[in-house]
Amino acid sequence: MQTRHKILRRPKIVVIGGGTGLSVMLRGLKEKPLDITAIVTVADDGGSSGILRNELQIPPPGDIRNVLMALADAEPLLTEVLQYRFKSVPGLAGHSLGNLMLAAMTDISGDFVAGIRELSRVLAVRGRVLPAAEKAIVLKAEMADGSIVTGESMIPKAGQAIKRVFLEPADVEPLEEAVEAIEQADAILIGPGSLYTSIIPNLLVPKLASAIVGSEAVKLFVCNVMTQPGETDNYSVGDHLDAIHAHIGHHLFDYVIVNDGEIPPQIESRYAEMGAKAVHLDLDAVTQKGYEVIADRLVLFRTFLRHDAERLSHHIYKLVENWMLRKR
Repeated sequence: MQTRHKILRRPKIVVIGGGTGLSVMLRGLKEKPLDITAIVTVADDGGSSGILRNELQIPPPGDIRNVLMALADAEPLLTEVLQYRFKSVPGLAGHSLGNLMLAAMTDISGDFVAGIRELSRVLAVRGRVLPAAEKAIVLKAEMADGSIVTGESMIPKAGQAIKRVFLEPADVEPLEEAVEAIEQADAILIGPGSLYTSIIPNLLVPKLASAIVGSEAVKLFVCNVMTQPGETDNYSVGDHLDAIHAHIGHHLFDYVIVNDGEIPPQIESRYAEMGAKAVHLDLDAVTQKGYEVIADRLVLFRTFLRHDAERLSHHIYKLVENWMLRKR
């Protein structure tokens, strides 16, 4: 009777992105036997993160905080406290306690990365969380009419199709630990998240992009379930991939993971009122470009549509496991 071989160590997986979708997915991945490093965007300039970024001259903490919470083994009450957002306290309104703690840790340690490391220890985080760069970066967009919009939070509000996004400065240095994690990875996972404001900014950091291109790891893209008003209006799966290729100049991914589960009409109607709709899977166009597609029912609906973290992480782990077995 044939026995199934098992991989001999925990695969090293690097997850790159930002926003809510990344955090949801990481809650599932942390339950798998994986050595996780999350590389998180530092382009956010809105809300609490934007205020702390400007006043304290630190990278924006919001996406980092969400990823730390997703990977934490802390008591649920502690997680709830750190996600608590002050409402009417003068000087604190709009700030989350977790953002303030990251700012405090940075001030105490004198270094943003060290602050993340210390908070990770307190929260018993499963894995490493790293900013894409040690300094905040400014994201700009050239719109379809040729105008330039400055600021991650302003780009979706411009009311124009996005032609391209770019960083200022363009030659921003990545965190060395992030480059090393990519070079040592067995798998690199990009998405889900806002295409132009959470995903592509990481890939525009020159040395990060070249490390990904040069890596022999299996490379996976998790596509968003819904389009995003002001960013990906009417985009198909292929359009998402084309936008990344246009910015990076390389065919990055081996596999594309997409949702093909039905979305109830009443939920589609609710999203349509906000200008969003399900991302269409143009399967022939995607496969003709050399991507292998993994499609499954990957959505859950609570207040909003979210990826089913358990099903999604199952697919990701199986792809990584099979890749490593083939390399043996």
